[in-house]
Amino acid sequence: MALIDTLESAWYGNGLAPWWASPLSNIYGAAIRLRGWLYQSGVRRSVVLPAPVIVIGNLSVGGTGKTPLTIAVVEALRDRGYRPGVVSRGYGGSQREPLLLGDAPDPAQVGDEPCLIRVSGVPVAVGRDRPAAARLLLDAGCNVVIADDGLQHYRLARDVEICVIDGVRRFGNGRLLPSGPLREPMRRLQRVDLRVCNGGIAADGEYPMQLRGGDIVSLSDGRRQSLAAFAGQCVHAVAAIGNPRRFFDSLREVGIDVIDHAFADHHQFVPADLDFADGLPVLMTDKDAVKCQRFAKADWWRVPVRADLPKTFYAALVERIVRLRPGIKP
Repeated sequence: MALIDTLESAWYGNGLAPWWASPLSNIYGAAIRLRGWLYQSGVRRSVVLPAPVIVIGNLSVGGTGKTPLTIAVVEALRDRGYRPGVVSRGYGGSQREPLLLGDAPDPAQVGDEPCLIRVSGVPVAVGRDRPAAARLLLDAGCNVVIADDGLQHYRLARDVEICVIDGVRRFGNGRLLPSGPLREPMRRLQRVDLRVCNGGIAADGEYPMQLRGGDIVSLSDGRRQSLAAFAGQCVHAVAAIGNPRRFFDSLREVGIDVIDHAFADHHQFVPADLDFADGLPVLMTDKDAVKCQRFAKADWWRVPVRADLPKTFYAALVERIVRLRPGIKP
């Protein structure tokens, strides 16, 4: 965690990156250029599926709100008559071969984000071979594939690319990993179809997105109550996400006294991680709750959020699907 803190201070603040970061960034940049050339020259070929593929990703590492946006896009397409499914690498899980998730997936096997998407009622397939996993969705009756966090995975051809941008941290110092937070150079933005800004102030050409909270839900028995009911109380807040500070700040904004506990992204929780021994309530993100459900205690709560975007975003998305894949009907 100390190294991560040092790097993030250099990426988003006034800190200095370690001496070895710059040469590694040069090597990383060369690898990116080589991979791009291999696909552009035809040495490597992308797999084209007989259905529209929408890729939702980002340029920077860490949480930008891809998963809530993915769920929102699924719901919007369903409302318009499409049958979407989600394909994911299953980061943080042990599953290697393509797998169509059942009704009660194991986060340790398939990853936390696929589980969160699946429990919302969405067909999900995981696997390191994403084209093969995506075919499982088509075999299951889906007619649109949404790739969660696949912007840099060029083996799967895509019809629409959506880049999610952290509206507060933006792109940090604008440098490639590990000197900066970028997975690809900034010029990559010129090739994406739609840009979504999560929080902050959207720049020209970006669609604003806000993560809205509602009632919080008890992990032990499903009870619901207002998050505001905890205003003035002291709680433990747990987050193993790309940007845990966003979660902690959202709780403080409603007047909650937060003792924050940040874990590495995709951390696999065990009961001892949350054994605070003081009887205070524990609040966590939906993504973390799917990993803690099996050993939850009475005063543990998940804090759901939903992505709120303008109607013009969904209209632009559907327009691209209809124009590029006119044979695909809702």
